[in-house]
Amino acid sequence: GLDFDALQMRLHPAASRVAKLAKATPASFVAFDLLAADGRDVRALPQRERRTSLERLLAGAKPPIYLTPMTTDRALASDWLTRFEGAGLDGVVVKPENGTYEPGKRAMIKVKHARTADCVVAGFRWHKAGKNRLVGSLLLGLYDDKGALQHVGVTSSFTMAMREQLAIEIAPLRERALDHHPWRDWASADDMNRMPGGQSRWSAGKDLSWEPLRIERVCEVKYDHMQGDRFRHAAVFLRWRPDKPPSDCRYDQLEVTTPYELEKVFGAGSSRPAGR
Repeated sequence: GLDFDALQMRLHPAASRVAKLAKATPASFVAFDLLAADGRDVRALPQRERRTSLERLLAGAKPPIYLTPMTTDRALASDWLTRFEGAGLDGVVVKPENGTYEPGKRAMIKVKHARTADCVVAGFRWHKAGKNRLVGSLLLGLYDDKGALQHVGVTSSFTMAMREQLAIEIAPLRERALDHHPWRDWASADDMNRMPGGQSRWSAGKDLSWEPLRIERVCEVKYDHMQGDRFRHAAVFLRWRPDKPPSDCRYDQLEVTTPYELEKVFGAGSSRPAGR
C-alpha cells in the first residue's frame, strides 16, 4: 500500500542523496488531472474534457506511471471508498464534470471516513499566540497490547476561547506530571523517533516543546485514517470522557481496515455511462 512516511523521506536537498534514495526507495508517478498538453493550457476546459485528454495521453503508460481510476457511478465510488482504504488511500475526491481547474481554490470535495476513538490526554503544547495562557494542542495516546502508552497524534481544532479554558482546566494535571509519566524518558532522549516534541526536517523552526500531564484524562476525538500506528492527520476534539478510565484507551478499539493491493486500485480504470 501507500507509505507516505517513506515518500517524505525521499525529499532531500542534496542531489547525491536523492539519487541514492531513488534506488533504495523507488517512487511512482500517479496522474489525476491535466493542466497542459502539447504546450496548450487546458485549465479552462471542463473536468470531463481534461480527463478524456489525460486518459488518451496515458493510454500506453506503464509502471511506475499510473492513472487514478475515475467513475461517474456513485455506487462504485462508494465501493472504492471502502475497499481502497486498505491500500493506504484515506478517501475519494469528487469533482464537478463541468468544473474548470481553479488554482488555489478548493473546487473539489474530499470524501473521507469519519471514525472516533477515546484517547488518553498525556500532554500538551502551548499555542504560539499565548504561552502559559493558550493551549495549542493536546497530545494523544493509546495503549498497545504490551500495556505501553504510545503517542498516536494530536488534536488542535480549538477556538481561542476554548484554548484559554483548556489551559485552566488542565492546570492541576501539570503538577508532578513527570514523576511517573510513561513518556518521561523522552524529556532527555537522544532517539527522537517517537518523541512528541521531536524535531524533523518538516518541522524546522517550529516550537514543538511539550509538557506532560498526569495520566487521568480521556477525550473522544474524530479521525479519518491511520498511517501505521498513528493518526495520519490531526484528530478533531469531540468531548471529554470522564466516565472512561485511561487504561481502557487501547488500540483494539480502532476499526481494522481490510488490506487491499495497490495495483488493483490503479487497475480499476474509468467508468462512465454509455455515450459520454
